[in-house]
Amino acid sequence: MKMPLATLVALLAGGEALAQRNAADVGARLLRDPAVQAALAAAKQNEPQVLEEQIRICEIAAPPFKEEKRALAMKAVFERLGLENVRIDEIGNVLGERPGKSERPHFVMAAHLDTVFPEGTDVRVKREGAVFKGPGIGDDCRGLAVLIGVIRALSDARVVTEGSLTFVANVGEEGLGDLRGVKQLFDKTLKGRIDRFVSVDGLGYGITDVGVGSYRYRVTFKGPGGHSYGAFGMANPIHALGRALAAISDLEVPQQPKTTFNVGRIGGGTSVNSIPFEAWAEVDMRSHDKEALEAVDKKFHEAVDQALARENARSGGRGALTVAKDRVGTRPPGRTPRESEIVQAAVSVTRALGLEVSLDPGSTDSNVPMWLGVPAVTIDGGGSGGGAHSLGESFDSTDSWKGTQRALLLAVALTQP
Repeated sequence: MKMPLATLVALLAGGEALAQRNAADVGARLLRDPAVQAALAAAKQNEPQVLEEQIRICEIAAPPFKEEKRALAMKAVFERLGLENVRIDEIGNVLGERPGKSERPHFVMAAHLDTVFPEGTDVRVKREGAVFKGPGIGDDCRGLAVLIGVIRALSDARVVTEGSLTFVANVGEEGLGDLRGVKQLFDKTLKGRIDRFVSVDGLGYGITDVGVGSYRYRVTFKGPGGHSYGAFGMANPIHALGRALAAISDLEVPQQPKTTFNVGRIGGGTSVNSIPFEAWAEVDMRSHDKEALEAVDKKFHEAVDQALARENARSGGRGALTVAKDRVGTRPPGRTPRESEIVQAAVSVTRALGLEVSLDPGSTDSNVPMWLGVPAVTIDGGGSGGGAHSLGESFDSTDSWKGTQRALLLAVALTQP
């Protein structure tokens, strides 16, 4: 029997509305489950141990592209806590599985291993009462600790979820890491197997439902170089770079959608009395709107090309320069609709625990699944603090167990069909 199109559309719409209502009250419903209640109690009770793990993991350096030692430490924790099929994939992500009654829905909860700090940074953590201070203690050692806390509490309370969970400590979230860890998850390691994704990254209790995209470039001007006096008048890569950066600094971008640009690093030259043979800069541009991002990207290219032309014209072609604009990072913009089940569930569990709801844009590992259309959000890990990406980074652990509880409640909610 054929169903009229109008009837089919109405049924589908009704099903979507029912799913949204179920997601909207999932937090309150789960709080009535004795096993979930036991798990939440365990999360609070275990928090002192979780904080010790947070410090221990954070004192294992994980500079960009060198996360191996911290990865091995997390692998050992996953194994100790009883996860199954614990492994490190070909790019360096650590994975551990916790099967449910069914294979699907398959929910992935992740936190990133890497920090922004270079090799050789003193990563020892100092304690001042409830406050911990150390590079990366919040971003994202807290996220890694929350994974540990959720796994332990689920095990202590012997919670059996409907669907399956995979916990991931991934590489490459920061800087030029270019989200390579999560890209690997979705492109190869777990391709086609992830139904819902949550990243734990940040302090407090916010929810990121909009992914701020970014394009990142390394711009390099090159020429033959020469003596500052004897070869005076020859095209100068640093002069060209200066022209380009001056033009970039004068770019006009919209406030809404918020669009930004930044020159984060520059370098080049050999000595004060030499015309350099090379000068470079790294440039970052961001927006959650793809059209706005493409527009500022176009202006960036024009600024660099015009700087090259002006410097070569000034030198009369003597020692003509070339320029390379190498894309060193692409974070796709994305958005998870606020009426979606995953956002409604995140809001629901936050409210159920008496926490304030805050939905904000951000640039996190969730950008990748958002771009691919996989339901995804990023949640903060609880506690508070400041100084992220600085040597003075701090984490206040007062009531931080609430962050572990929220992540746990959301994990159980998102394994339900």
